[in-house]
Amino acid sequence: MIPALAPTILAWTPFIDPIDAHRTWYLLLIPLVFFVSMVWKAVRLPTLESYWRQVLLMTLQGVVGMVALALSSYLLVQVYVRIASGG
Repeated sequence: MIPALAPTILAWTPFIDPIDAHRTWYLLLIPLVFFVSMVWKAVRLPTLESYWRQVLLMTLQGVVGMVALALSSYLLVQVYVRIASGG
């Protein structure tokens, strides 16, 4: 470890000083869904013959599902509410 970085790393508290990912937070969805899929399929599959194919398929389904939920909530708030309110 680099001695100059040691106080900075030791002083980092993740819940008080989180990572500054405000502009790219949505990119964290892909590794999150991938790792959850890995654990889920490792526990739930009876055999691990098609493990990676199943993990990638579940990851794709999770990411597409989240994008569909985001799009539908955007449409609900931005389009339907405007139409329903008469404006």
